Amino acid sequence: MALAEKSKAPTFTASTDGDGVFSLKQAKGHWLVLYFYPKDDTSGCTAQACDFRDSMARITSAGAMVVGVSPDGVKSHNKFKTKYDLPFALVSDEDHTICEAYDTWKEKSMYGRKYMGVERTTYIIDPKGVIRKTFEKVSVKGHVDAVIAELAQLGATV
Repeated sequence: MALAEKSKAPTFTASTDGDGVFSLKQAKGHWLVLYFYPKDDTSGCTAQACDFRDSMARITSAGAMVVGVSPDGVKSHNKFKTKYDLPFALVSDEDHTICEAYDTWKEKSMYGRKYMGVERTTYIIDPKGVIRKTFEKVSVKGHVDAVIAELAQLGATV
């Protein structure tokens, strides 16, 4: 079960692509689209990242910023971001601490094999750090449009 809407978003500070650091505190005063994805440069994750990239003008015009989180390391994020010209930070969560705090680290199963991994989830966090919308078990197709529609409904405008 994902974190409840209207609850305070768990704070974190972590490494990002480009040897950067992102802290939830950096988003204070802005709407934040925080999306969790399983792995850099895989088909679904690439499609989702590119959808966010291609929709950045619509997202930023709503006064929001986008940050992606996966268990991949900074080196992997650097390659992924460069390869697809992604205009947002990718947070490295190699020890799954952030994923666990946001309840996206789940038991999954593929071909009868059970394993732990990221359940594709997106949170919209308001300028005061409160979770306003949770998208669980995200299906990539149409997701970014749904996020933008929700930002508009929440009144996220510059």
